Amino acid sequence: MMDLLGSIWWMVVSLGILVTFHEFGHYWVARRCGVQVLRFSVGFGRPLWMRRNAAGTEFAIASIPLGGYVKMLDEREYEVPAGQRQYAFNNKSVWQRIAITAAGPAANLLLCIALLWLVFVIGRQDYSATLGVSTGLAAEAGLGQGSRIEQIDGRRITTWSEATMALTMAAMDGRDASVQLRQADGSSSQRQLPLSRLPEGFDERQVTALAGLNWAFMAVPARIGQLVPGGAAEGVLLPGDLILAIDGQRVEDASQVPALINQLGTAGHPGLIEVQRSGQRLALELSPQQDRSQADNPRWLLGVQFAAVPMPEHDASQRYGLVAALPAALRETARLAADTLGMMRRLVTGNASLQNISGPVTIARVANASAKRGVDWFVYFLALMSLSLCIINLLPIPILDGGHLLYYLIELVKGSPLSEKSMALGQSIGLALLAGLMGLAFYNDILGLF
Repeated sequence: MMDLLGSIWWMVVSLGILVTFHEFGHYWVARRCGVQVLRFSVGFGRPLWMRRNAAGTEFAIASIPLGGYVKMLDEREYEVPAGQRQYAFNNKSVWQRIAITAAGPAANLLLCIALLWLVFVIGRQDYSATLGVSTGLAAEAGLGQGSRIEQIDGRRITTWSEATMALTMAAMDGRDASVQLRQADGSSSQRQLPLSRLPEGFDERQVTALAGLNWAFMAVPARIGQLVPGGAAEGVLLPGDLILAIDGQRVEDASQVPALINQLGTAGHPGLIEVQRSGQRLALELSPQQDRSQADNPRWLLGVQFAAVPMPEHDASQRYGLVAALPAALRETARLAADTLGMMRRLVTGNASLQNISGPVTIARVANASAKRGVDWFVYFLALMSLSLCIINLLPIPILDGGHLLYYLIELVKGSPLSEKSMALGQSIGLALLAGLMGLAFYNDILGLF
């Protein structure tokens, strides 16, 4: 229940901040261009709070906190008295209308840069891209335990999350990734991770796990926390046992156990499970049990749950001085924008799954999780959301700012505005596209909950 309330609260806070800045961009430039602004609303529906300033603009906070709007004087919407027509939006030059429309996304872009500057001044705490025990494709490629990823396909890597994103993009494109490593002894080496060999239809959210990559900070000792009643380990292993080896293969991380148990079960004979118990090393014979609950992918199970361990201290911090933080924020903004546009391109070409489209439920959950991790992570989340809002609003879809900018560019080329019939058709198409995207986003959100 607390997670639900926290998610709702942080989503409202996040959207409130982002929408306020976006609409303020429209409002500020409109006033500079001499347009009468009738209402500045954060949220839709019935106003919960309202004030009017000396210029006659109503400032409101409405009951549905899923957006906002700036309502301007406009002859296309209602009759405007002759004495006020010079203050109507539709009577301004096309360049002024372009400036007013582009000001919302521009405000979100500036907010993103400012927030990232703040993140780098505070210091963003994270984990380095240091590898734990590798298996599968990663082990074949020579990505050994203790080495740290410094570059992927020529892109500088500072944290594990940056490495995960870069590898996911490469996997979506169906290509291998060139990985530069810094070994534990300080030497540097180059490896090719064959991501093109991932199975068809792989889960794009699990690329690193499917490639056999494990991060050092996620390493969990294979110490048994409790036994599953009726499981294979019952009567053989005990809570507190530390698994050291399975059928002669050394175990250093709990993440290795499922694959080794599958190998043992597939072999079709009992195996030796070596454990440390009360300071003694024991070799115990055990046969895994097959889980047939998933008919298309049966697994072999040991029947244990591993003991939880606290997260280690962060070993990577992105922190700069007041001046140096600005170019760092600009670089990070450019990187995030490239990743976002790259993901959009992959969605259009079919290289990325439509499951990557998320809606308000996912946003709320991520906002809550970011807030729990600290101020640095929540501010970083706000920066990313602000940049996403900027990019999405610039898409040439009628109803969005980008759609209106497209209309104005056409007007510049042809020398006159589009007909009302053409704009109405565009609005209908835009509504249909947005409704489809929102429906898909909600579907993915609900699917994600289960």
